[in-house]
Amino acid sequence: MFNIDKQSFGIFVATLRKEKGITQKELAERLYISDKAVSKWETGVSVPNIDLLMPLADILGVTVTELLMCQRMEQDNAWNRTQVEQVVKAAISYSGEEQTRAYHSQGKWGIFFIFSFMLACLETLLAYMGGCITVGLIVSVILGACFGVYFCFFAKERLPAYYDENRICVYTDGLFEMNLPGLSLNNGNWGKILKAGRIWAVTIMVVYPVISYVETLLFTGILEGMVDLFLALSLTLGGLFVPIYMVAKPHAAYSKKHE
Repeated sequence: MFNIDKQSFGIFVATLRKEKGITQKELAERLYISDKAVSKWETGVSVPNIDLLMPLADILGVTVTELLMCQRMEQDNAWNRTQVEQVVKAAISYSGEEQTRAYHSQGKWGIFFIFSFMLACLETLLAYMGGCITVGLIVSVILGACFGVYFCFFAKERLPAYYDENRICVYTDGLFEMNLPGLSLNNGNWGKILKAGRIWAVTIMVVYPVISYVETLLFTGILEGMVDLFLALSLTLGGLFVPIYMVAKPHAAYSKKHE
């Protein structure tokens, strides 16, 4: 088994960081961790979680292989160097990949989403035919559908381990990014966040067309243009993030030791 020399790793990271003109705090912010964690790496107290190796290597301008070996590799054998790097990255990606995504274990939410999306499309079509279509209605259905596809099909059921070891309020998974200021994400509240997001997605697509229809009947000529769009975004995004904060905040102090 390959073991990283903590002292050599710390010296190598510190050297690369200084070459890039990056402070410990700046490096920590780009990795969404505390600057104390970076300090521990550089003093040889600890090494990064496996999930952080690839982003750390990218920031420091080296390959993951060089980061693990704590030294730069010669360029005279580029073919083998590239091949080794691909193998190392593949191993890290496989090790860091969580066990399941939503479509593996949450089949019922996929069914709920498809049913809600079809109903929302029908409601939108009826609104269009009845001359009641609004920008706010379209935006709300699109937002519900986009978030719903991720929450119900592609969301990871568990967060990487470093979320349980640091106070992180930003979640990124490919093109999907969610920033929740003041709320620490971890595996104690992630399941509740996913459930809140799923309930919101399948509900907003069906309910907002009805709300929009009632608005057009009661406030004809008032809720138009930017006012309509502002109201739609307020109800839609507020309906997502307020429940998320409510269900997740009580569990923000979770850590790995609670498992």
